[in-house]
Amino acid sequence: MCGIAGFVNFKKNLIDKKSIIEDMTNTLIKRGPNEKGYYISKNALLGHRRLIVVDPKGGSQPMIKIHNGKKYIIVYNGELYNTEDIRKELLEAGYEFSSYSDTEVLLTSYIHWKEDCVNHINGIFAFAIYSETDKKIFLARDPLGVKPLFYTIKNNNLIFGSEIKTLLANPLVEPILTKEGLTEIFALGPARNLGSGVLKDIHEIPPANFIEFTEHKFKLHEYWRLSCKPHTENASETAEHIKFLLTDAIKRQLYADVPVCTFLSGGLDSSIISAVAASEFKKHGKTLNTYSIDYKDNNLYFKNDNFVITPDSVWAEKMRKFIGSNHHKIINNNLDLASALYDAVKANDIPGMADIDSSLFLFCKGVAEKNVVSLSGERAIQMITNLVKQFINIGEL
Repeated sequence: MCGIAGFVNFKKNLIDKKSIIEDMTNTLIKRGPNEKGYYISKNALLGHRRLIVVDPKGGSQPMIKIHNGKKYIIVYNGELYNTEDIRKELLEAGYEFSSYSDTEVLLTSYIHWKEDCVNHINGIFAFAIYSETDKKIFLARDPLGVKPLFYTIKNNNLIFGSEIKTLLANPLVEPILTKEGLTEIFALGPARNLGSGVLKDIHEIPPANFIEFTEHKFKLHEYWRLSCKPHTENASETAEHIKFLLTDAIKRQLYADVPVCTFLSGGLDSSIISAVAASEFKKHGKTLNTYSIDYKDNNLYFKNDNFVITPDSVWAEKMRKFIGSNHHKIINNNLDLASALYDAVKANDIPGMADIDSSLFLFCKGVAEKNVVSLSGERAIQMITNLVKQFINIGEL
């Protein structure tokens, strides 16, 4: 996980505003604890905080590339799963690479395909590319909205970042709560409508959308939309198709130059992910580390009901034995959960699911002590929610 920040104005000189982009980027330290970088120019200030996962030396950002006399700069948060496929295609088109990072592949794909690059890449991403020669900035977000990207426009200024607090670090942006924002927090789960940043004039680029911003134009464009098509496969073919798609997606996320683990609650999502990951690890003579959360004295006070029949630990242990992982438990107590509520809300930028958020916050904090990358099924419900919202928007439901 990395973080990006930007401050752009094509009608005003921003060269003396470096301290502002530094303040904005500093809000992202926990997203990117390993490196920081800035790009300072007359019309665009870009900031980046990096969590190193791939290519420690060659993946630093902001990354600059010059092609046919034109200068392009990228700040990027995410991961491409078809990096080598795209690299091969671009090499055949005559491009050269100085690193093996997906950042350079993404930047080069924009140079080659411009805004259509989003239809060639496969991954989770939020990025900004500044075409200094053309005086244009391009921002894009992945199709399912896994990676966040917020923005606001104030007096010809485009201000953007990976978190709401990043925008609020710019003195032009005020934290004004609106009736609509409160309604979203209290009435939707809590959750946010697609594109909403809850606070006044703060927006989130919706999933599967990109922005083009120049001196004379602002364009928000949807580049992909879920569609309904006839299902022509039988049950056996459907099962094999789903198996391929799921295992392929998991395998593509295991590529890293740093320790990789998985969450394992014993539920369906985490069990499938951990089983596939463990199998891949074994092929390379390695053992997967898995993690689950538990609570002090949970075995004494747990009561089953029609929704939760057994503690997670029962099924996590069964899966641990089945896949042969090195399993670790992170134990929390009620005092820890209560004390972590503030930090959980601060990390999320808005109120969330209270004890669930603080529990997940403490769990991730514990996992991060020995790992950099972890695969989980935690976003599954959010992805389904986003897809349902897209259906609603196009009148399919």
